[in-house]
Amino acid sequence: MADILSLLKNKGIVLPEEVIQLLESKTDYTLFNSTSELADAATGGKNNLSFDVKYNVPGKGEYTEAFVHRVSNGISANYTEPYMRRRDPDTMYIADNLPSDKDRFTDKFGYDFSVLKAETLKWLKNQELGVFFYFAGRNGIGSTGLAICPANAAFFAMGLSMLQSIISIDQLQENTKITSVIYVAPVFRHTHFNGKQVVVHNRSENLHEMYSYNLYPGPSAKKGLYGVLLNQGEKESWITTHCSTVQVISPYDNMTTFMHEGASGGGKSEMHQHIVREPNGQVQIGMNILTSEKRLINFPLFCSFQPVTDDMAICHPSIQPNNGKLSVIDAENAWFIRVDGIKEYGDDPFLEKICINPKTPLLFLNVDTYPGSTALPWNHIEDSPGKKCPNPRVIVPRDIVPNIVDKPATIDVRSFGVRTPPCSKENPSYGIVGLFHILPPALAWLWRLVSPRGYANPSIVGSDKMESEGVGSYWPFATGKQSVHANLLLEQIVATPRVQYTLTPNQHIGVWKVGFKPQLFMREYLTRRGNAKLRTDQYQEARCPLLGYELNYLTIEGAKIPSRFLKVYNQIEVGTEGYDAGAKILYDFFRVELKKYITPELSQAGHRIIEACLDNASVDDYLSIVPIDYSYSFFTIDLNK
Repeated sequence: MADILSLLKNKGIVLPEEVIQLLESKTDYTLFNSTSELADAATGGKNNLSFDVKYNVPGKGEYTEAFVHRVSNGISANYTEPYMRRRDPDTMYIADNLPSDKDRFTDKFGYDFSVLKAETLKWLKNQELGVFFYFAGRNGIGSTGLAICPANAAFFAMGLSMLQSIISIDQLQENTKITSVIYVAPVFRHTHFNGKQVVVHNRSENLHEMYSYNLYPGPSAKKGLYGVLLNQGEKESWITTHCSTVQVISPYDNMTTFMHEGASGGGKSEMHQHIVREPNGQVQIGMNILTSEKRLINFPLFCSFQPVTDDMAICHPSIQPNNGKLSVIDAENAWFIRVDGIKEYGDDPFLEKICINPKTPLLFLNVDTYPGSTALPWNHIEDSPGKKCPNPRVIVPRDIVPNIVDKPATIDVRSFGVRTPPCSKENPSYGIVGLFHILPPALAWLWRLVSPRGYANPSIVGSDKMESEGVGSYWPFATGKQSVHANLLLEQIVATPRVQYTLTPNQHIGVWKVGFKPQLFMREYLTRRGNAKLRTDQYQEARCPLLGYELNYLTIEGAKIPSRFLKVYNQIEVGTEGYDAGAKILYDFFRVELKKYITPELSQAGHRIIEACLDNASVDDYLSIVPIDYSYSFFTIDLNK
């Protein structure tokens, strides 16, 4: 390693002092320069078909964290604990004294992080290590960093190298600044954190350190480094949004670009999915969970689409067109795709083709395999007998995704997805959202502040009750001040008046099970309309003002969507009684969550919008604060007069 340190020094690249001391003290480590090298190391060598990732845990003995298989289409890793197969939403702790609204390590654990940091570095000095350089971000916007992990956890390092773009040492440019470091020490979750996933962020002016005390990529390799980007954006006044982005081309050749935001499970990856037909060629809107009645429509042609982003999008000032719209680029080098929706062969032919016969090795998590087999995306591992893991994943490099868009994409519609439970008179809930709603900008901001995590979330450890992920739905990954991000988000919305906003549910509309069809139907309908505006009789203020405008009717390719899917109170099982009870649940949730933002740091406009909501504002009240730009709105009348 001495030669490598010299090479870096000759390039004018300065490593953090602790990294230099750690690497100078060791001879048993490997510098990885490509993902393929990490794929070879994932099973302890490319000729090995299986490998157990295990450690000696003081007081516990030898403990196996994961077992890894080499399969025909890449690497498959499975954790021995069901708990480790999903992201724990309460993993982040802040070790520094810089501004933050997140839990401080010292407050939570009762001692200064410097003590644990020293223990972590000492433990790493006694391990065979793997190290590599990465870039978190894209197009030169982001953070160049160094990852240090136990060599036997190469499957984890492989995932990180795919998500964040590994950089070979020869590719490092002269005077490159190393602005982030991730240390991986999985044993400490047992010795210090009672088996829980913990990620500690330690920020300074020029360096963002992250300590990952677990081997699930979600809270560290992905969302942890998302936090690094958010911290950089907070200092430089730009946002990395939590969204998928897709350019959709109608059968009539017009294109609309959608940016779909939402909390975990809100339908981001699903925005890239094709609509699946029934065996008879029709498309199912939904199934009544009480009567088992199905509602289907005929759909002769679907739109085609070009993926742009899957989960994170950089909104940097350098790519903005300054034309009233928002432009984004992907913040990732690969996509961490949940495949729980693929139950059997043929459920998602587009993704199945990528997974089964990829151009480069993929990393599968929570997919049941055996050594030398082919990892099948519908073959989910069981958490317990008869209970499938709800969070099977595959990491797919974005450059093997067909029709991928690499240049900045300009957004026409920002949609927001919410996982909604069943709603009825007898069991009211917030499942009162129609197929899709049109939101005034101020309401769009409020939904992003609250960001309900929603019902039956498959991605994280938690309950089925409604919880908030906060500003832009990315707050769980941010390390700084909530008010700063709320202000940045509102400034972004005000600065892009040509962008339109919608709200879509998934899973349920009232008593109808709909899956992710609402956002896919919205994608089809609004793309077909292009710049055409809605007729004045097609929409009205929603019965619950938090839902903006509801649709009176909707026709796609000659097929009419029944009004029960547009206005949930038209369902006899719900009625106005169940709807209004659900609206109260929604309002109560908004009131609790929005009060957290009422601080002196919040902008004056932000205060006005939140106060309006707390005072039961009408849709017109929200429009009076942040008007819709009439020239570019969906509407045919000026709703501000």
